[in-house]
Amino acid sequence: MENYQEVLFGSSSSSGQLASYFINSLAITIPSVLFPLAFASLAAYALAWINFRGRDWLYIAIFALQIVPLQMALVPLLKFFSTGVTLGGVTVMPAWDLVDEQKFAQVWFAHTCFALPFAVFLLHNFISQLPKDLMEAARVDGATHPKIFRTIVLPLITPALAAFGIFQFLWVWNDLLVALIFAGGGNETAPLTVRLAEMAGTRGNEWQRLTAGAFVSIVVPLIVFLSLQRYFVRGLLAGSVKG
Repeated sequence: MENYQEVLFGSSSSSGQLASYFINSLAITIPSVLFPLAFASLAAYALAWINFRGRDWLYIAIFALQIVPLQMALVPLLKFFSTGVTLGGVTVMPAWDLVDEQKFAQVWFAHTCFALPFAVFLLHNFISQLPKDLMEAARVDGATHPKIFRTIVLPLITPALAAFGIFQFLWVWNDLLVALIFAGGGNETAPLTVRLAEMAGTRGNEWQRLTAGAFVSIVVPLIVFLSLQRYFVRGLLAGSVKG
């Protein structure tokens, strides 16, 4: 128990001091799960039930983005944040001059971009299998697309939303690379993973603190998984069968 006390609330520089980093991980993870869920569910509904020119090609392009390695996008994103976007000498979007806690926005943006292709693919497969008669009946009754999405689609795709939410939560919570690059390693914005990487010491001799800190870091993902596990299997099978 002394190791856990030292890891969570120790005052020395060599201790874990994970309490503040724990809050940072929550501040990074929760929006990084909610944003992709919101954007992907809207996009998946539009691609499944709204007819417009180039819809199939757009879906193929989104699906193809899943094969792009995350590491390839790190440098372009860093340039985007530091210098903005300029086309033909015209500044389309200025640089993000963010400091301290504001750097959370960069991590949210990065995780949302990396998560959207898979999220749209998963939710589209589920939404496209909803009964066509149900959608037509709602339109006959005068329901608009926003109302259909809010009152019919959202309640039916809860298993798929929960399944993706679990995947995304575990991915963001355990992420080190994206958080270290875009949030930095300071106490104000660094998540648990950054501090855990530093806890073993330069020679790896502080293993007792590392194991205690690792156990602390898995508590929240374990709670999330256990609370949503009833939707997990149904979400994994989203769109795989009809009927």
